[in-house]
Amino acid sequence: MGRYVVRRLLQFIPTVLGAIFLLHYLTSLGIQLGGNPVRAIFGDRRPTEAQMNAMADSLGLGDDCLTRVGDPCVGLYFDRLQSIFLQFDLGSSFTGRPVTDIIADGLSATVKVVVIAIIFEILVGITAGVLAGLRSGSFIDYLVKISTVLAISVPIFVLGFLVRDMFLVNVGNWFRGGDWPDWFAYGVMSPVYKPDYPWASLVIPGLVLGSISLATTARLTRTSILENVRADYVRTARAKGLPQRRVIGVHTLRNSLIPVVTYIGIDFGALMGGAVVTEGIFGIPGIGREIFRAIQQQQPSVVVGIVTVLVLVFLVMNLLVDILYAVLDPRIRYD
Repeated sequence: MGRYVVRRLLQFIPTVLGAIFLLHYLTSLGIQLGGNPVRAIFGDRRPTEAQMNAMADSLGLGDDCLTRVGDPCVGLYFDRLQSIFLQFDLGSSFTGRPVTDIIADGLSATVKVVVIAIIFEILVGITAGVLAGLRSGSFIDYLVKISTVLAISVPIFVLGFLVRDMFLVNVGNWFRGGDWPDWFAYGVMSPVYKPDYPWASLVIPGLVLGSISLATTARLTRTSILENVRADYVRTARAKGLPQRRVIGVHTLRNSLIPVVTYIGIDFGALMGGAVVTEGIFGIPGIGREIFRAIQQQQPSVVVGIVTVLVLVFLVMNLLVDILYAVLDPRIRYD
């Protein structure tokens, strides 16, 4: 297992370098096509050429390669790598604020939303999938299949606006006019994020964020259960007279969860990066909002710095998922 973990950590190196280069090239190309964003800092004022060059140099945007369309700016790429991995410096925004501070401020809210979405996905998705798989052809099975198709077919931004405007505003006003506790009426039922209720006001956005993943988890669990419940080893366990609870809980469910764990692990990283829309709809001060703002303002250091952290989170989650394989199925050996 130790050698496997070391090999996977070594595989992180080309993956991270490739992801950073892709981001670096895209942001450089955006500047080459759209012009240097430093000009926007001065607003309506007309800076001299010397002022423009000084400001661009201070922000790392003064290299001549940024004026040549298609130039990959290899020198800037290696300077960025040196700053990130040797000096642990992710750069700074146009206002001089370190990217590490931006990530630190937004990470808390984003992680809370993702954790709520993952818990919702695991509890409801796996439970619904298990019930549908064990009772194939029943009312529960059809209910799960129809509801999951509906959940997958509705885009997340449509669902987010519907929940916020139709439910949290209209129905929420009824709760806020009653004698309900404040954490529920002004926290859970609030249409936007409330700093006074940092967890309660993130419950509904977390459920919206995890809705599509929940549907996928339920369908994946159902399919895996249906496949394993007909396997030879399950029939053997029943023929030996083992209790139904042990046949389902130990032999069937344990093997059925392997593809589900894989999906949930990958989904954690996807939710971290995919929270941009949900955070924008509900006004959550998370990493997604900072990425969206940085893209609008063409701040390459902020975009590359935040996405680098998200790539590392995604890779670590994949490593944890691979290690969990051995726990769920002892037949799997990595060495």
